Amino acid sequence: MFDTHTHLDDRKFDPDREQVIQHCLQNEVEYIVNIGTDLKSCQFSIELTQKHPQIYCTIAVHPHNSKHVNQQTIAELEKLAQNKKTVAIGEIGLDYYRMFSPKEDQIRAFKAQIELAFKLNLPIVYHVREAFDDTWKIILETKAYQLGGIMHSFSGTIEQAKKVTDMGLHISFNGSLTYKNSLAQKVLPSVPEDLILVETDCPYLTPEPHRGKRNQPDYVRHVINKMAETLQKSSPEVEQLTTRNALQAYRLKD
Repeated sequence: MFDTHTHLDDRKFDPDREQVIQHCLQNEVEYIVNIGTDLKSCQFSIELTQKHPQIYCTIAVHPHNSKHVNQQTIAELEKLAQNKKTVAIGEIGLDYYRMFSPKEDQIRAFKAQIELAFKLNLPIVYHVREAFDDTWKIILETKAYQLGGIMHSFSGTIEQAKKVTDMGLHISFNGSLTYKNSLAQKVLPSVPEDLILVETDCPYLTPEPHRGKRNQPDYVRHVINKMAETLQKSSPEVEQLTTRNALQAYRLKD
C-alpha cells in the first residue's frame, strides 16, 4: 500500500513515532510520503526520509502559514528540496475555511511556490478548502497542471473532479470516504482509474472503524477497502491500482 499524504511530524506522534512507522511497514504499507507544512516540518520530514527507506517527503509552506512566506522562505525551501527523496512541492494552495492567513498572503505564497515547483521541475500537492474557484483559476493561469500533481483530501463535486482530471491531475481520497453520506463516495466512480490515489492525512481524518482516534498510515487499509466496495473491485486490485498511480504521480520507480 502507498499512503500518499501523512503528517508523521505532528506532535501527536511524539510518544511513539518510531513504533507507529515500524508497525506500518510490517502491515504492508510499502511507501509513505510525509508532507511539508512549514520550514520546521520540512526539515523533520527530510530526517524521516534519511532514517527510513520507505518514507519520502514534500517541501512547502501550507496556506495556513502563508503570512510568514517571503523571499528568504522560498530560498530555504529550495535548499531543502535538494534532498534526493523530496518528491513534490506541497502542500500548497488556498484555505478559505480557516483563514489563518489573509487571502492576499495565501495567493502570493501559492504563486511563489508554483514558481519554485517549475524551477525544480517537481509535481505539486494541492490543499484546497472552500476555495476551489480561486485555486483553479491560479492553476490555469500559471499552467501549474503541466507539472502534474495531486488534489489531496478531495472534497469537491463531480464537476470539479472532472476539471481536475481533464488536466491530468490525480485525486486523493482519505478517511472521509468511509463516513456515512460522504460526497466522496459519489465522486469516486467518476474519476478515471489511473488518477485515483489513497491517503490517510494522519493524524487527521481517521477512517471508520477508528474514527475519533489518532489516524496512522496503516489505516489506509480501511480507505482501500471502502474504495474497493464503491468501485466493485477487490481490495488487492485497488491496492495495486493506487500504488501504481502513486508511483506515477510522484515520479518514483517501483
